[in-house]
Amino acid sequence: MSQNSAPRPILRFAPSPTGLLHVGNARTALYNALVARREDGTFILRYDDTDTARSTAEFAEAIAEDLAWLGLAPDRVEHQSKRLALYDASVERLKASGHLYPAYESEEELEAKRLSRRRRGLPPIYDRAALALTPAQRAAFEAGGRSPHWRFRLDGRRVEWVDLVRGPQHIETGALSDPVLIRADGSYLYTLTSVIDDIDMGVTHVVRGEDHVTNTAVQTEIFEALGARPPVFAHHNLLTLPSGEGLSKRLGHLSLRALREDGEEALAVAALAVLTGTSMAVEPVADLDTLAARIDFSKISRAPARFDPQELAALTGATLHLLPYAAVGERLAALGVAGGEDFWLAVRGNLARLADAAGWWRVVEGPVAPVVAAEDAAFLAQAAGLLPEIWDGEVYARWIASVKPASGRAGRALFHPLRFALTGQESGPELKALLPLIGREKARARLLGQAA
Repeated sequence: MSQNSAPRPILRFAPSPTGLLHVGNARTALYNALVARREDGTFILRYDDTDTARSTAEFAEAIAEDLAWLGLAPDRVEHQSKRLALYDASVERLKASGHLYPAYESEEELEAKRLSRRRRGLPPIYDRAALALTPAQRAAFEAGGRSPHWRFRLDGRRVEWVDLVRGPQHIETGALSDPVLIRADGSYLYTLTSVIDDIDMGVTHVVRGEDHVTNTAVQTEIFEALGARPPVFAHHNLLTLPSGEGLSKRLGHLSLRALREDGEEALAVAALAVLTGTSMAVEPVADLDTLAARIDFSKISRAPARFDPQELAALTGATLHLLPYAAVGERLAALGVAGGEDFWLAVRGNLARLADAAGWWRVVEGPVAPVVAAEDAAFLAQAAGLLPEIWDGEVYARWIASVKPASGRAGRALFHPLRFALTGQESGPELKALLPLIGREKARARLLGQAA
């Protein structure tokens, strides 16, 4: 896609609110939302919640929270459960045109048919026996308490499309079973409702996981049966656990909520979810616009990609080192950190998690129990006496310029005792940045071995 393409693209993310989103779901959401953002398009969040037995309002709310945490703001939010009248009307059209037909086999009977075909060396696809039923036979089934499920009659042809990730694709629908679009209880399956919604909402690009490739052939025929042109498709590779195991909402693998609670940065999660499994380097980004500019479907690999939590932890730290104060100010305040931009710039390079900033704020604010070795006490008292009266951003340089010749110390013998006394820590942010924040009186007291 190009920024100058017309009309502006319309993309959607259509999760089922049946569990918590994991990083694999985030990959799909990010591709859709960021492409829409980059090209001034529309990003739709569409809850696939027609499965009332498993869909919950709590999971829908959790999805909204996760997307907000990632920085993704939908331009439009829809619930399929509120669009049933639209589906009903489309179903009547498909029935009238002969594309939908009723079938009455139980799951046990269908499994027996599949097993029989396998034993004969045939593909285990539906044999379309329901098409041969007479009105009397259908009436007998229903009189016996069987309600039909409804199948879409495939054309059995070669469906072709150019995939933005996979290039030219084709599937012979004659090798597929006619898909069930309506369950026996009258509820609709995603395969149908997704197409109807995409038509109604004018979706131009469908970006989703490669596990939907076969669905694309089926849904292309449904689009055409409803008189619509299919959108452009892009099927990205899937993320896996480091072990190679697939991700599961049901099992809670790498859920966004858990990553958030562990202190991972949303931008780090986004960068790793988008760039892993591509030919592009996985690098930290300071904002979503930078990440959006890097998305290139032609650079996505065809192989599954392993999402490594250890790599995420490192990327979280690297991301924090890039972030400006404006990006973290409110979150720092929530942690009780009130040091402002100067404090943030002083400590961000030493953080593995944002929460670590609170520890360094305590070092600045005090009280800190200074660490003063006996052999360094006289030196530190001397250094305390040399603290400048003018306390500004250059105080450390002026101070060291006088302490070094007066003490005759240099290198570790000079700097290590000063750091231990001033911060109580053996390592950390540069003293050049911390000293102006600590203040003259606290610095003097700590150098003299007093908690301050």
